[in-house]
This record gives sequence, structure tokens and C-alpha cells, in this order.
Amino acid sequence: MSTSLPPFFRVRQHFERPQVENVPTTVDEQLQLLQLPEKVRPGETVAITAGSRGIANIHTITRAAVTTLRQQGAKPFIIPAMGSHGGGTAEGQREVLASYGITEEYCGCEIRASMDTVVLCRAKEGFDVHFDRIASEADHVLVCNRIKPHSRYAGDVESGLMKMLLIGLGKHQGAKIYHQAMADHSFGQIIRSISGEVLAKCNILGGLAIIENAFDETAFLAGVLPTNFEQREKELLLMARRLLPRLPFQDVDVLVIDQIGKDISGTGFDTNVVGRKDEDDGVDHPRVRRMIVRSISEASHGNACGIGLVDFATRRAIDAVDWKATWINCLTGNHVEVAKQPVYFDTDRETLETALTQIGFTPPADAKIVWIKNTKKLTCVECSAAFLDQAQGRDDLEILSDLRPLPFDSPGNLPLDGVLGSWASGAPA
Repeated sequence: MSTSLPPFFRVRQHFERPQVENVPTTVDEQLQLLQLPEKVRPGETVAITAGSRGIANIHTITRAAVTTLRQQGAKPFIIPAMGSHGGGTAEGQREVLASYGITEEYCGCEIRASMDTVVLCRAKEGFDVHFDRIASEADHVLVCNRIKPHSRYAGDVESGLMKMLLIGLGKHQGAKIYHQAMADHSFGQIIRSISGEVLAKCNILGGLAIIENAFDETAFLAGVLPTNFEQREKELLLMARRLLPRLPFQDVDVLVIDQIGKDISGTGFDTNVVGRKDEDDGVDHPRVRRMIVRSISEASHGNACGIGLVDFATRRAIDAVDWKATWINCLTGNHVEVAKQPVYFDTDRETLETALTQIGFTPPADAKIVWIKNTKKLTCVECSAAFLDQAQGRDDLEILSDLRPLPFDSPGNLPLDGVLGSWASGAPA
């Protein structure tokens, strides 16, 4: 197959960019809002949650929380709070934390990992409420997590502190039960029901909410009292949604994604950014006809949850998949569709050329193609010539290069560093 592919140009998107200047100082200031002197006595233990997402500065944020609590006389330690991720094993979850720089040496405290849970009660919906055994034995639990729109469910509370109380601290067993329950009840009902039980029966010290900007930077940190989790999350979700990165154009024939992974989004790529979200959240998402994935991020450890939502992949991506870890995660989430294997080909060229046969009568040379690194890095992207006229008329886009052909090597592959590599002119994303 030999197809006439269009030339590409590079654009920089101009996003809003609030940023926390001093992360450790801000963590300390926000944790003081949790009334630590009144709540935490010297010598008491505090379990600090650490999840599986690739959150900007998460190692720094976690260490700063450890430091603040120790200064209060507490004995903090870290627990992995990530449901079934890391292959559903304690050691696997330790490895996930280490890949983000969260280690005992760096943070200065123990990491206590276990998949064991205790049953707190029966939920009103008729199933057991599970909670991390080690966390249940601590005097207090500090819940740390990023607030953002969920990649699957829609509501006024989505991914954040309340979800961490269920899925993260429920471990593999709890996460599986809660996702099963969401097949019979709404996400909103289950998240409120179970988080209410956890808040009532466990010693939740408070939350540390994290919001990122479109540049994958820490935009905002907020200490949240346990009595205010739901209301504060609603407010913070609006901020997080406003700061999400986005594709430069709404109508795309083919979207090429260099990498997907659990460190990027629960579904490998953020459906709030590129579309294909299960539930209607009232937001006008991009309309992407065909989607290609080139690789799985190293930090995802082979977990390719979400690959079933794309249309095409390269052999490189398929060979990097740990199918067992992927299946465990997707089955736990009651979301088996996202573990399906897409059509794949040996090279990037063959994959792209085949995708272009599946967009209707538009000639390949006129196709609207966008090439991105991942859904967290969208400052600089590559766009096919069909977008040039639109880009020239936009104040929020800066054109960084002339039109030039895609840099395929002799076998037909694009550079592994893709959009952010030396081939692309202009400042890095």
C-alpha cells in the first residue's frame, strides 16, 4: 500500500496557566486548614494515600505531607490506594509508586502495602463496604488525590477525594464490587453511598486535593475537611474542567496518539479531551472518526486499559501490552470493552494509511489528521495541511513551522519521541 499522505505543520496552543510556585510550602499551608493541632496527637499514626495516576509533582506533594505531619508529632506512613492497579498485588503497587518517585528513601517514611481489606458494613444497596486493612488500623487517614473529570462517568463529583475513598482504599476486592454496583446504580449514587459510610466509620483526617493545568503542572492545592468533601469537590471539579487541555480542532478524521497509559488516564487517554466517553456529560467533545495508538507508556507497566476504545494500533503498542494486568484492571472496573485488541499493523505508515481508508470519501491528501504525544501534553501538536487555513485565523494558536512531510524512516516508522522529538520545530510542549 502506498498512499499520498498530507504534509504537516506544528502549532502551539495557548492555554490558561495558573501554577503553584512553591509546592511544599503550599502543601503545609493547606494541611494546616485541617485543624491538625486539635485532631492529631503526638505519636499517632497517619496513613497517607498515594494513587496510580501520573500526577505532576506527586512525589514532592507526598513528601511535603509527610514532613508537615511529622512536624505535628505524628507518625506518618504511605499506603498505595489504587484498587487493582499494579497487577492487583502489593508488590506491584509498590513498584507503581516507585515509578513516580514515591519511595521510602525519598519521602522519609514507611510504605505499607497490602491488598487485605476489612468490611466496614453492608451498604444500603446490598453489598459489603471494603476498606484497606492497614489504613483501618491507623489513627488517621489523609486522602490525597487529583480532582478531574472522570474518563468514563459523568456527574457533579467525578474523580477525586471521594472516589479515592471507594476505589483506591477499597483495594482490588472493593473496587471490583463497587464497579459491579455501578452497573445497577448510578456512579453518583454509589460514590455518595460508600464515601458516606467510610467518612462515618473511619478516621479520615481530611483531604489534599490537587488540580493540574493544561501544561501538566500543579495549578492548585486545597486542604479539605472531611465534612466538606462533597461540596468542595463540586467546586474544584469546575475549575479542573476549565483547565483541561484540548485538541486544537473539533472535527478530526484521524487522531494519532504516541502513547496511552494508566499514568495518563484511567482509560489510557483522557476521553474528556478527545471524546469516546461512555456517559454524556453535556460537554461538546471532539468528533474523531478514527484513532491510532503507537505505544504504551513505560510508567503504565504494560497496563493498556483503554486500548479497546481505539480503532488501530501499531505492533509496537500491542507487543508492549501486559494482557493479564490489563484484563485484571478492566474486569475489576466492569469495563471489559476497553481491553479489546484493536486492528494493528507492523509500521506507523501502514497503520496510518489503513486508517485513512476508513474515513469515507475524503482523499488521504485532504484528510484532517492531528498527531499528539498523549492527552496530557497538548501544548504543541502536529496538524495536517487541511487545518492550515483554520489555524491561521485563530488567536489561540501559534503556527511554529512550515508544512513538511512526515519523517518516516525506511521501514515506515515515525520517531519514537514523536511530537516532542528533534524533528518537530519550535519549543517543546
